[in-house]
Amino acid sequence: MEVFADSEIRHDMPLPEALGAPASALSLVMDELAHGVLITDARGRLLHANQAGHHELGRKRVLEARCRMLCACTPEGGKILQAALVRGAQGKRSLISLTDGSGLAVSVAVLPLKAEQPGQAPHVALLLARACVCEELMLCFFARSHALTPTEEQVLGILCQGFSAPQIALQMKVAVSTVRSHVRSLCAKTRSSGVRQLVNRVAVLPPLARALQDQAMH
Repeated sequence: MEVFADSEIRHDMPLPEALGAPASALSLVMDELAHGVLITDARGRLLHANQAGHHELGRKRVLEARCRMLCACTPEGGKILQAALVRGAQGKRSLISLTDGSGLAVSVAVLPLKAEQPGQAPHVALLLARACVCEELMLCFFARSHALTPTEEQVLGILCQGFSAPQIALQMKVAVSTVRSHVRSLCAKTRSSGVRQLVNRVAVLPPLARALQDQAMH
């Protein structure tokens, strides 16, 4: 099993065989996800990071890798993370919230991984929350599959950020009536009963990573 220092983090590193075969295929699938996925041992030694997880560690917002160990970026976050890793090693799940110095909060699900062999040291998976309701790639797929215009796609993207029609109008520098007209068209094309149902449909789309965009659009 290969381990790595913080200066050697690689998202394409194969998963440990103990996590299940075929490890290489599983690693490839994980790299397609917009969710950051990190795998550690019970002490927090980092064993694997998918593409999104690798990116998040590099940003050093709430988590980073120091001397091969996964660490929170604040002392309080360190206590929360350590307690969750201990629970994970005991076979218990946790949902924790880690913050940076400015108050930004990131939710992290900490999950115990079932050992494939008796006596095997436990591993823990950390699943990071998505950064937004819908990634750009999936929003584009959704727009194309429902024949939305570029402007309708733009309106939908802003709706998914929680903005109202007047706020969207201000951002796009158009009349509120124009935005509402686009919203009616969006609901008609997607057969949604209203904005809530429309945004909910977008929110549950598969969380594919933006790195797929170039190959997926051809």
